[in-house]
Amino acid sequence: MNSKNVIDAAIPGIGPEFTIAFQPIVDLERREVFAHEALVRGVRGEGAFEVLGRVEARHRFAFHEACRVRSIEMASMLGMQSRLSLNVMPNDIARPAECFRTAIRTAERVGFPVDRLMFEITEGEPFKDLPELAATFRTFERFGFTSAIDDFGAAYAGFELLAAFQPDIVKIDMSFVRDIHLSAVQFTIVKGFVATCDELQIKVIAEGVESRDELDALRRLGVRLFQGYLFARPGIAMLPDIAWSAA
Repeated sequence: MNSKNVIDAAIPGIGPEFTIAFQPIVDLERREVFAHEALVRGVRGEGAFEVLGRVEARHRFAFHEACRVRSIEMASMLGMQSRLSLNVMPNDIARPAECFRTAIRTAERVGFPVDRLMFEITEGEPFKDLPELAATFRTFERFGFTSAIDDFGAAYAGFELLAAFQPDIVKIDMSFVRDIHLSAVQFTIVKGFVATCDELQIKVIAEGVESRDELDALRRLGVRLFQGYLFARPGIAMLPDIAWSAA
């Protein structure tokens, strides 16, 4: 595989050149990397918001598909041993599960274990068909991948999505994590949410963790999976080292 083609990619007529960064999600109890989240970046380091802003609405699904394909190819090339977390917009799944099929075919092509794929549904847009989304996930569960809800509490569906679809993992949005040690309200909300997930046997990831105080507060609530600058920033076309000493 040509690493230049993997690192710098463009889709003629569909979107800009892009690359992929990987940010670890760590399991502090086990002292290991639980997963790496794949994040789109511009080839000059531009963030996801800027890159995706250059993609026309009619090409978004194709661009998202290309990003997921590139992420799997790069994960294989880099020898990733953890899960690979791929972002999925809710309405991507409205396309007869193409995103799952494409990811599975790509993983099989490059030799990345399908059961190490993790799909994060983001709350970043309204859901057109919530029952269909839940049914699609249930259909593809037999492949053994991990399911997750990203940015929980940030927008739109929230508990409506959780009621319709119980994933393996829920990621608490960073708006609830930021300075949680200073806010009794945030602490109480997250405490109740973690208890609910425990009852449903759903793992919780706290994302956007930047300080030891935030980490300590979340650990007191029983959270053990974390993602954020405290441990590692996203590494472009690389798997970054973990700052275990931060814990």
